Amino acid sequence: MLRLSASLAALVAFISVAAASVLPNTAAATVAAPGATSTAKLHTLAKAAGKLYFGTATDNPELTTTAYTAILNDGAMFGQLTATNSMKWDATEPEQGVFTFSAGDQIANIAKANGMLLRGHNCVWHNQLPSWVSSGTFTAAQLTSVIQNHCGTLVGHYKGQTYAWDVVNEPFNEDGTFGADVFFNVLGESFVQIALKAARAADPAAKLYINEFNIEFAGPKATAMLNLVKSLKAANVPLDGIGFQSHFIVGEFSGPALQTQLSTFAAQGVEVAITELDVRMTLPSTPALLAQQKTDYNSVITACMNVKACVGVTTWDWTDKFSWVPGTFAGQGAADPWDENFVKKPAFDGIATAFTA
Repeated sequence: MLRLSASLAALVAFISVAAASVLPNTAAATVAAPGATSTAKLHTLAKAAGKLYFGTATDNPELTTTAYTAILNDGAMFGQLTATNSMKWDATEPEQGVFTFSAGDQIANIAKANGMLLRGHNCVWHNQLPSWVSSGTFTAAQLTSVIQNHCGTLVGHYKGQTYAWDVVNEPFNEDGTFGADVFFNVLGESFVQIALKAARAADPAAKLYINEFNIEFAGPKATAMLNLVKSLKAANVPLDGIGFQSHFIVGEFSGPALQTQLSTFAAQGVEVAITELDVRMTLPSTPALLAQQKTDYNSVITACMNVKACVGVTTWDWTDKFSWVPGTFAGQGAADPWDENFVKKPAFDGIATAFTA
């Protein structure tokens, strides 16, 4: 074995430290990991497979990153956009009756310029509410009017531009009860009908969804959602779809279970969609974890492919650089099909293969 001189050894050590200082944190990156080999365009594949779209969420602060927008604006890669935050209540009606749509319009304009479908997200949700709503003291009549005005104005502003709206977002607790927020506390579950009817009146052509997580497998939450769908349909309340958010953990996901749930809801006469897909892992990522992630992404797309009423798949942003996961789940991340440097991961191949199977 060649023995290094002390000076040469010191130089090698210095170079190693310097290189490490400019590389992304290995706890969040996949620097040495195998990448994807597919050069396919995912929306093109989805359309060829009979789906309406493959899409992504995006957020306004990201739009100043040129390397990001170069990929985002590729209408063959992404055929649908969801605004992560800029169409939510706190962003659009921060003061009662005072509406602002500039940030939401920026994303709507990107979709229009690139021939993409637009998903509105969302009208009524217990989070990201301005304090005048969350801490307000309302009678039932007053809150009904507040919901009608907000949903009607928001959906109406984007009339003719949106394919679908997440009208009601995350209404249930894990045990299947409704969340104890200002809407349910004042109006009971009737707030769901009020919001859906207001949205339909504002844009009769948009598909109206209820969007939820942890309904991708059987359990109290999924049962509660199914019962809600049945009751709304029986009452002729406008409802066109159910969104399965699909925030998964590597290796803890069942494709057949998801397919069963998609089929069960579709049998109620609604379309279904994967609306917020990502598959997170405990960091640092490893080749084994990335291989399992590839399998998991493939399983999600396959489940949607096997259910005719599943119209499309949306990732909750497409790159680890802008993923919500690390800021929410300590020690977890690397959840998206592209890494922090906008390099395709094996998960990309998993998606592409599922669309062409």
